[in-house]
Amino acid sequence: MKFRPANKIQDLQYFGEFGGVNPSISDSATYTFLSAKTMLDTFEGQAEGCYLYSRHTSPSNLYLGEALAAMEGTETANVAGSGMGAITATILQFCNAGDHVVSSRTIYGGTYAFLKNFTPKFNIQTSFVDITNLEKVEAAINENTKILYCEAVSNPLLEVADIKGLAEIAKRHGLQLLVDNTFSPMIISPIELGADVVLHSLTKFINGTNDTMGGVVCGSQELINSLRSVIDGAAMLLGPSMDSLRAASILKNMRTLHIRIKQHSKNAQYLAEQFENLGLKTVYPGLASHPSHELFKTMMNEEYGFGGLLTLDVGSLDKANALMEMMQGENLGYLAVSLGFYKTLFSAPGTSTSSEIPEDEQAEMGLTDGLIRFSIGLDNDIERTFRMMRRCMTKVGILETVSA
Repeated sequence: MKFRPANKIQDLQYFGEFGGVNPSISDSATYTFLSAKTMLDTFEGQAEGCYLYSRHTSPSNLYLGEALAAMEGTETANVAGSGMGAITATILQFCNAGDHVVSSRTIYGGTYAFLKNFTPKFNIQTSFVDITNLEKVEAAINENTKILYCEAVSNPLLEVADIKGLAEIAKRHGLQLLVDNTFSPMIISPIELGADVVLHSLTKFINGTNDTMGGVVCGSQELINSLRSVIDGAAMLLGPSMDSLRAASILKNMRTLHIRIKQHSKNAQYLAEQFENLGLKTVYPGLASHPSHELFKTMMNEEYGFGGLLTLDVGSLDKANALMEMMQGENLGYLAVSLGFYKTLFSAPGTSTSSEIPEDEQAEMGLTDGLIRFSIGLDNDIERTFRMMRRCMTKVGILETVSA
């Protein structure tokens, strides 16, 4: 039977301690023990069902982790206070001094900066490669490589990783394949395609309301236990913890994720097709012109579409800024970073979310000044949205330039 992420979440059943349809929130930082021995056993990881301290975990965090693990098809999951908290702790859990990472060159700027500028302090080196070229990926592996790292759909260029192909390489060399699935929750199921670990920024689509940060690592029980270890667990010792109140809030929002993802995808598909018909340089995995369109179709859970992210290259930063300011003025969305909100969000990633990447490397990967990243919202009348966006493009001269 085909993996159905929404069904896996739907099949979970929680009752609050007083019979509430939402589980009770564990609004405590520390927990009592009936005996000193149980406290000792909990410190040593031998007392299942007992809670030690909320930096370790909490009942609310475990509920959310269980739902996320069900969505991704992993044994379990550990939530963190931010996406970067999940990503950095997991990489450091796998890597020691002298180890090596092979990473996609087009990833979120914060992840890039962590691998490029921060981990070398601990003698952990990274080779950045074109993740769509499996030969280059394999050629970058050396005897010290521990991790292959990629985003299922990359930020911001929307390159699509061949997860099955990468998984085969990882298995052949005894590596862990880590996939950031922030752009494609429910749409792509990396574990089903051979990945070992799935990461998310919960801040984005999964929460969907841009009112909190969060992250998660979904993987094996062995990995999560190691992350939580009081002896040498990166999640425990570095402290990227999520507050229980936030965990409970995200869990409630997860229950509408499948509906929201379908609408994000429907709207993005419509706009991408209309923009391309106007002659605009449009990148969206749902377009036949996308170089990985056919690959995406082999990996996707079809009912959720191709996702809510698209890019337009309008030729220059000045035109990009003028268009974004005008669209915000017309209430078509917000000039803001992040994604997955009910309103459309747009930004020029070269000077925002990818600004950590040096300009020469941006140019090499095809990240231009005029590129706008759109996170398409949940508009009910997307045809009206398109007409209004087209008027804005005409007013700032983008359509005239394209048609000329």
